[in-house]
Amino acid sequence: MSDTSQGPQRFGFAAIIGAPNAGKSTLVNQLAGSKISIVSHKVQTTRARIRAIIVEGQSQVVLVDTPGIFVPRRKLDTAMVDNAWAGASEADAVLVLVDARRGIDEQVERIFAHLAKENRKAMLVINKTDLVRHEELLPLAQKLNEAHPFTETFMVSALTGSGIEKLKQRLVSMMPEGPWHYPEDQIADVNLRFLAAEITREKIYERLHEELPYSSTVETETWEEMKDGSVKIGQAIFVARDGQKAIVVGKGGQMAKTLGQLARADMEKAFGRRVHLFLFVKVRENWAEDPERLRMMGLTL
Repeated sequence: MSDTSQGPQRFGFAAIIGAPNAGKSTLVNQLAGSKISIVSHKVQTTRARIRAIIVEGQSQVVLVDTPGIFVPRRKLDTAMVDNAWAGASEADAVLVLVDARRGIDEQVERIFAHLAKENRKAMLVINKTDLVRHEELLPLAQKLNEAHPFTETFMVSALTGSGIEKLKQRLVSMMPEGPWHYPEDQIADVNLRFLAAEITREKIYERLHEELPYSSTVETETWEEMKDGSVKIGQAIFVARDGQKAIVVGKGGQMAKTLGQLARADMEKAFGRRVHLFLFVKVRENWAEDPERLRMMGLTL
């Protein structure tokens, strides 16, 4: 428990928004000190809003990792973008993450325009500073602040951890006074069934990113608590076509077996207990246009 003699408790939300692949999930995991969000070099891997929880002194900060903001083409895309902006509108602090290598592009310009339209105050976080020359950073920060009036600017590398502590302390100080909403040892506001599905989906991205770009999703269909303390999990991997099913299953079922082994290892680490994982690959055409599927993924329409 926290020591109330140190001052009043603080609680609030900090939303991280940005273009796809700006490094939002890596930043959330770095700030939280634990793997909460799916991380991939493929864009648009975060689909729903993931909430990680950090506790520092008397402050509890809920970090909202939002989907990347881009031009939507499908119902899934529209739901993802709407969820990203909803996360920002509900937050006590908004962080706009910009890839230092890309600077201002069309996606970043769209984000700035939306912030201006909503008259939304935000902090600028320039990420991936380890990948550009040091002398380029100040001119980039100046250019970004001329494009939008940010309240503060931070330069970080979410991958290496550079600048993260300074950013975390600033977020902690910004939270309004109020009671904590979560136990001190809780690191995420994520349903375990959802987290299990995200872990398996991450393994699909890692192993099949070339063959299966964005045509798959994972649902945890069964969750059975066993008497020995382990858990038996049944998951469905949904793809859009029979050819994609063959890719996920692999020759002699080898790819599905490998995905299961990798996902199970991560689940056991995350859940702190033994996991029995069973994967089933199913074809569901146009799943990305199905409102029910999107609701099950945590996306609102």
